[in-house]
Amino acid sequence: MLTYFDYNKMGRGQHGWLDSHFHFSFAEYFNPDNIQFGVLRVVNDDRVAPGTGFDTHPHRDMEIISYVVEGELTHEDSMKNKRTLTRGQVQYMSAGTGIFHSEHNLGDKLLRFLQIWILPDQKGYEPNYGDHLFEWRERTDKWLPVASGDDSSPAPIRIHADVNIYAAEITGGGELSLPVSAGRQAYLVLIEGAAQIAGYALSAGDALAITEENVRVTAKDTAHILAVEMERSR
Repeated sequence: MLTYFDYNKMGRGQHGWLDSHFHFSFAEYFNPDNIQFGVLRVVNDDRVAPGTGFDTHPHRDMEIISYVVEGELTHEDSMKNKRTLTRGQVQYMSAGTGIFHSEHNLGDKLLRFLQIWILPDQKGYEPNYGDHLFEWRERTDKWLPVASGDDSSPAPIRIHADVNIYAAEITGGGELSLPVSAGRQAYLVLIEGAAQIAGYALSAGDALAITEENVRVTAKDTAHILAVEMERSR
């Protein structure tokens, strides 16, 4: 089963310094039929103006992944971590029993990043932060394992959930298969470019929810993709 999500019809928050598209209910956007997809609670496509950002605020009991699309993302938190990440790099924060952090664009260009929240398999984990400086070539015409809850996965980021996150950049005309087996589902975001998937023509920002169905992704233009694979909703 496939469900298509049009980027231009998603929830949106515009605040001058911040322009966000919400894949699921978040902040001022509330749709009772679109709260989450399995344990995937939030996918926000955020664009942050230079010299601005999210000031210090708290989180708890949530696995948070930030995937930088363009610009610079500077993170600081109550565990004394401070890091600046750029295109294609990823940070992970397990909020656990509680953490304070900020996310800013200290650069002179627009920052775009995907903010992803995943419900953990239990509450009360010790807070943790990590990041990984992936090389861009690692995702060219193949799935790059980014994060996983499976200890046997080659993904360098470990999360507290039965979830696998992959990134890929498929060059024009290329194809990649995304297997979604029985009892599993996946949420695929076309970050940049254009792609054809099982009769759906996806443009930049569009998404596809996939349940127990193997799909083939064909890049019409170079297609930059993030996929979140997980146990099927019950």
